[in-house]
Amino acid sequence: MTHWSRFQTVSLVTLRIVIGWHFLYEGLAKLTNPYWTSAGYLAESQGWFSGFFFDMATSPKVLTVVDFLNIWGLILIGIGLILGAFTRLATIAGIALLALYYLAAPPMIGFTYPMPSEGSYLIVNKVLIEMVALVVLLAFPTGQVVGIDRLLPRKPKSGALHQAHA
Repeated sequence: MTHWSRFQTVSLVTLRIVIGWHFLYEGLAKLTNPYWTSAGYLAESQGWFSGFFFDMATSPKVLTVVDFLNIWGLILIGIGLILGAFTRLATIAGIALLALYYLAAPPMIGFTYPMPSEGSYLIVNKVLIEMVALVVLLAFPTGQVVGIDRLLPRKPKSGALHQAHA
């Protein structure tokens, strides 16, 4: 199935699992905190899409949906990555969610946020790094090697269909 070394396989699966744990933990932390809301984060948005995020923060109905999707998105993405279940979908959803986080608070010159960051960032921050790590995982079907995806039926590749009929 793969031509990866044992070290490559263990490294990629470990990366998938620890990112999954981070997503799952963040979702559960938000779920179990009755005072958590994304309103402050969205309202403090700066950059190209700040108006879009600010509008979300100021609409109670939209904010309720955003908070629900954020919490359960984090939890489901985390579970999928940890278990190697629907890994491609979980990875793409994780990339999309992280892209939204990055766009809401881009680390650019002149942008300051009330929440202190862990360091001084310029363009590259931990959100971008985790997003790029998920892009790397998207290139490797680790759930097919170690995970529930191994047990799920796979669609044949288009090349395999042509070979089977030849």
